[in-house]
Amino acid sequence: MRVDIDDLTVEIAGARLVEEVSLQVGSGQLVGLVGPNGSGKSTLLRCVYRALKPSAGVVRIGGDDLHALTVREGARRLAALPQEAATEFDFTVAEVVAMGRLPHQRSAARTTDEDRQVCERALARVGASHLADRGILTLSGGEKQRVLIARALAQRPQVLVLDEPTNHLDIAQQLEVLSLVRDSGLTALTSLHDLNLAAVHCDLLYVIQHGRIVGSGAPHDVLTAELLADVFGVRAHRVPHPESGAVQLLFDRLTAARPSSKESR
Repeated sequence: MRVDIDDLTVEIAGARLVEEVSLQVGSGQLVGLVGPNGSGKSTLLRCVYRALKPSAGVVRIGGDDLHALTVREGARRLAALPQEAATEFDFTVAEVVAMGRLPHQRSAARTTDEDRQVCERALARVGASHLADRGILTLSGGEKQRVLIARALAQRPQVLVLDEPTNHLDIAQQLEVLSLVRDSGLTALTSLHDLNLAAVHCDLLYVIQHGRIVGSGAPHDVLTAELLADVFGVRAHRVPHPESGAVQLLFDRLTAARPSSKESR
């Protein structure tokens, strides 16, 4: 299912946090949103999963205005993993994943056999069946992200929105989480800090700075030395990944002087 964001603006307390942003996520694509801290990534994504109402513009999912849909219908189309997805209560993993079935249940209805089967399949799909009886507060960061992805899969959406899903994870867990998102087959929009992860896993990238999109396209075309200097204030060296050929980046401080030939001997 396609996602279209058209001229979206967010203004809070007189400050424009996002200004006239337009982007598209094609059906089945994994699209990354990258930019410096405070650039507007999370604010934009909060509008996409309806935690925030934009001041202007529209988010369309499957051609329909997302904010015009009922909460239940919106939840059937889109699932989200926000940064603040923590819980204060030690629900079991099975209970957390079962929450993904709420948009499909009648009011006050009990969990059905079909619901339980959907949840079991979702946990198996992310390799977390063995965690079903564990308390969510006892899990590691990587385990928790897998469980939250399972909850999203149990929701059976067509679109997945993730805000910095690899934060606080070690590198193996980062690769695992992004592979799970890629393998889900869902249309996915995610913000990422790590540009190298974004380059390898994303079909398209949108670069946001001061609330505006300043670059977009395939990672190889977007992640240029000039753009990275302008947006992130770093000097970047592009190298190909030895297996995939995807662009990978090595960084220096922008103000760092190159070593002289004598110094490098």
